[in-house]
Amino acid sequence: MAGPKPSKPSIIRTNVYSLTLILFLCIFSYLFGLWQHGGPTPLLPATTSTTTVVDIACSTATATATAPKTIDFTAHHVAATSSEAVMKTYPLCNISYSEYTPCQDGKRSLKFSRRRLIYRERHCPAKSELLKCRVPAPYGYRNPFAWPTSRDLVWYANVPHKELTVEKAVQNWIRYEGDRFRFPGGGTMFPNGADAYIDDIGKLINLNDGSIRTAIDTGCGVASWGAYLLSRNIITMSFAPRDTHEAQVQFALERGVPALIGVLAAERLPYPSRAFDMAHCSRCLIPWNQFGGIYLIEVDRVLRPGGYWILSGPPINWKKHARGWQRTKEDLNKEQTAIENVAKSLCWEKIKEKGDIAIWRKPINHLNCKTNQKLSQNPPFCPVQDPDKAWYTQMGTCLTRLPEVSSDRETAGGELAKWPQRLNAVPPRISKGTVKGITPEIFQQNSELWKKRLSYYKTMNNQLGQSGRYRNILDMNAHLGGFAAALIDFPVWVMNVVPAEAKINTLGVIYERGLVGTYTNWCEAMSTYPRTYDLIHADSVFSLYKDRCETEDILLEMDRILRPEGGVIFRDDVDELVKVKRIIDALKWQSQIVDHEDGPLEREKLLFAVKLYWTAPAEETASESS
Repeated sequence: MAGPKPSKPSIIRTNVYSLTLILFLCIFSYLFGLWQHGGPTPLLPATTSTTTVVDIACSTATATATAPKTIDFTAHHVAATSSEAVMKTYPLCNISYSEYTPCQDGKRSLKFSRRRLIYRERHCPAKSELLKCRVPAPYGYRNPFAWPTSRDLVWYANVPHKELTVEKAVQNWIRYEGDRFRFPGGGTMFPNGADAYIDDIGKLINLNDGSIRTAIDTGCGVASWGAYLLSRNIITMSFAPRDTHEAQVQFALERGVPALIGVLAAERLPYPSRAFDMAHCSRCLIPWNQFGGIYLIEVDRVLRPGGYWILSGPPINWKKHARGWQRTKEDLNKEQTAIENVAKSLCWEKIKEKGDIAIWRKPINHLNCKTNQKLSQNPPFCPVQDPDKAWYTQMGTCLTRLPEVSSDRETAGGELAKWPQRLNAVPPRISKGTVKGITPEIFQQNSELWKKRLSYYKTMNNQLGQSGRYRNILDMNAHLGGFAAALIDFPVWVMNVVPAEAKINTLGVIYERGLVGTYTNWCEAMSTYPRTYDLIHADSVFSLYKDRCETEDILLEMDRILRPEGGVIFRDDVDELVKVKRIIDALKWQSQIVDHEDGPLEREKLLFAVKLYWTAPAEETASESS
């Protein structure tokens, strides 16, 4: 049976005692804590108290404690110190730097040997010599014509050089027409136009079945050969030295054609082995028969098994052209014989010589070459080495070994699919397991990932979907070329860079996909002119170069090679992007950090930026021209 319930007054008394006890304990705890921390801090006068507010997304600002301020509920990842709140500024460079190429500077090159054109190779400035200013566009600079119009027209104000219009007038390279240049498509050995010349080549080898996709043009002039091959789905890496003819590579880039400043001298070309399906020289003035045939040996390294080498100009068809070339028939015959002997020593087969064009073919493997080598004076095979190592690597006079095969009909390194299937087929370097850590499954997943990422990019930058807005695109850390592959249906080309510091060398994979690219160290300047690219993609570049070189130097180089109103897409850890944003704000770029495509919980973020339009003042440009 239940006992008697407590009376109502008894319950109230109990609750009062409990509340009193709790209140006492709270007051005691507060007083004890205050005593332990040295007592109360006196309030400072309002006039002496200031608060520095750093707005990461915009610019730094300062507000006093007495001034009203709207509360900012935005979550900022990093709070800068008061010293960081002072933004560094980057002044404009003098107009004399408008076409500055740091690693191919004419004055610096004079310190180096002229033997074998070594002085025209890369010779970069020391850290103390790096510019800390923004390279200007010439006054009147305009956005290039949209492709394909740009193939034929370039604004005079963008490349204000008329020298070639006089020097190459008879050869139909370039014409000056009022405020623009016109490129009729001619060349030294094809005054009737590159199209007709390519048609002549097409009568000797098949250019239309997709087996030839990547080409290299040595000593490219204004790159008309590469420009006209694009309509045949063949992409050409054109290169020439700085200033052999004034601004020839710069003209090529303004036309929207892939090109780099480069030279065959003492170092390997910055491409992997077995990269190109076709190599070309049209009166390129390279002494193929000299120095033990070293330059043709280097072409052999970058030419894929079964690839073609095309030579036109001296000494080909010397019986017809000897008088025009102002050389004796005996001299030209001797030169051609020497070239033929070098090609034969590389086990190449001469398949055609018709008119002004001669074509050789590299063997698909080295089985027969190894047998013949024992009986002839062929150059020795190189010792076991990495044939893809090509960043500041000296050329050699040894023959680069092709991968082993089991029969004379097997293509060394694996047979490539024909274009366009080649783009998404698993590259032989991956299917054969020669790229560490990359399996066919990883390759296919990477391709799908970049399709997804490109779709997300287009929601952030709607100009990516506008035909003609971008033409020349740079991927600073291309990995497997997934970004370029995702863009394949757009009227663009992508220079896929594999940094020399990358953990895995994947540039050979990129070429096997039918794309083009180069090696570069982003602590140095790229081998290109200012204002080369319309869009730059930088995936994890600043994480890769953290503690290797200064972030601002990489960004100043990006500013140099980016066109006015060009865009940049950064992908990186949020800490790196905060640093980047602080600097590009000082470079006067517009920018915005946004979340990763998988949501805000990812540490990797995206930073979309646009370089604002500005040029050198009119009076500076006029003074420099005079």
